[in-house]
Amino acid sequence: MTAEMVAPEWMHHQITADEYGSWSEEQCAGIEIVDGMVIVSPSASKRHNRLARILANALDAAAGPDWNADTDFDVRLQDVPLTNRRPDVVVYRAETIDITPTRPEHVLLVVEVVSPGSETTDRIVKVDQYAQAGIAFYWRIEQTANGVPLVYTYVLDPASRSYRDADVFTGTIRTTAPFAVEIDLSVI
Repeated sequence: MTAEMVAPEWMHHQITADEYGSWSEEQCAGIEIVDGMVIVSPSASKRHNRLARILANALDAAAGPDWNADTDFDVRLQDVPLTNRRPDVVVYRAETIDITPTRPEHVLLVVEVVSPGSETTDRIVKVDQYAQAGIAFYWRIEQTANGVPLVYTYVLDPASRSYRDADVFTGTIRTTAPFAVEIDLSVI
């Protein structure tokens, strides 16, 4: 076994919020922390990243001045044990842009684009974690063979801290010149 095959020591014990806060951006990229343990995610495909970026741009354009939509940053679901998730798209309050970590009360919507290998996590595990954290809306996007995504939407029931199914949409998300974004979704 070579040195490259041995996981770093920090991957073998629970990480605290203070430890995680001391890590560099490079160390935090591509990982999530669940119950204090590091979860390394494989790199997403170009199609996955493109869909997330286009959706974030469309949501950001539609959100107005009070909300931002971005990709690739942590949402701190709980401090002890530390649970940080990195949704594909996050819509959050604009005034919290400089507040770190981003917490559920700053977030309106999280979106996960399902990829091979993330099906169970995105369809079951994260749904429950986001609901328990109190995030009002969850979207799950399934990529189809014909390239037209299916968007499953969920709305939080605050009393039970669980999501109820909302609409399922199909359609395309595209940009048009100059810098306009169109979301063409139809309810199915």
